Amino acid sequence: MATRRSPTPARTRLPITRWPRRCAKPAPAAAACRRADRPLPPSRSSPKDSPTVSQFLVAARLDISESLRAKWFVVYVVVFGGLIAALFAFGLTESRVMGFTGLTRLLVTYIQLSMAILPIFVLITTVRSLAGDRETGVSEYMLAFPVSLAAWYWGRFAGRFLIVFAPVFIAMMGAVAYGAFKGASVPWDHILFYTALLAALGVCFLGISFMLSSFAPSIDIAQGTAFLIWLVLLLFLDLILLGVMIREQFPADLLVAIALANPMQVFRTAAMMLFDPQLVLLGPSAYVILDHFGYYGYLAWAFAYPTAIGLVLAAIGYWRFKSGDLV
Repeated sequence: MATRRSPTPARTRLPITRWPRRCAKPAPAAAACRRADRPLPPSRSSPKDSPTVSQFLVAARLDISESLRAKWFVVYVVVFGGLIAALFAFGLTESRVMGFTGLTRLLVTYIQLSMAILPIFVLITTVRSLAGDRETGVSEYMLAFPVSLAAWYWGRFAGRFLIVFAPVFIAMMGAVAYGAFKGASVPWDHILFYTALLAALGVCFLGISFMLSSFAPSIDIAQGTAFLIWLVLLLFLDLILLGVMIREQFPADLLVAIALANPMQVFRTAAMMLFDPQLVLLGPSAYVILDHFGYYGYLAWAFAYPTAIGLVLAAIGYWRFKSGDLV
């Protein structure tokens, strides 16, 4: 005998109502409402928006380790180490030229050679490294990590400065140690100021390199522009372009101002001034320099001016790096 099913009661749809924020509701809903009424906690910024010291140090260490593995750094160390060895081999510490003898004579030669080698090494290797990272996608990969743009940029700047300055400084300290071992007198005041001058020159050309890397779209353009800048500064240094201006009878003050706008010329003149306070080797232009700056004023200018140029240009490069296409 078939059993008859009882009809199922029709489902009644309850009207959907929106509860007001403060009303009597079941316990879970009331708790949710109370949480919604509370003010939201202050939002924490992303790690990429707030540079920290740890991020800065990580970026600097990364650039240092990358540079230590590069072939250009080996060549860079061999050049400056071999330069000091060659100066000792030729017996410059025993020679006497224009009153310079011992370590003084060696330091004069070493500083003049460093002025020609250091800028081109810094320019070519730095722009190639940074622009190459952007072309190969290394920058895109690194910036995917939680690191701020400021920490990554300035960390690499600090790391590259240590890399380019350390071999020059170590080679000079090695020369001083060897000279002291041989019984030569050590001009510590000159050595300290030469160290400051080399650091200022390194900061200057690092700033130029970082700015070029931020603006240049490719490695070739960055390297070509870096070499052109170095060549123009070298032409002004060797008075080729200044000679043309003198022949055209430019005012003397303008010529000296143009020459002193060149950081390499500022470095060279300051290096000469330590051993020739009257700047006899410069001739009549020495009167213009000493009248406007004085002895200690020009030494301070020789340190502050290249450093300021490097930091300002690096800041311009950071502005471009932050606002432009990162990859």
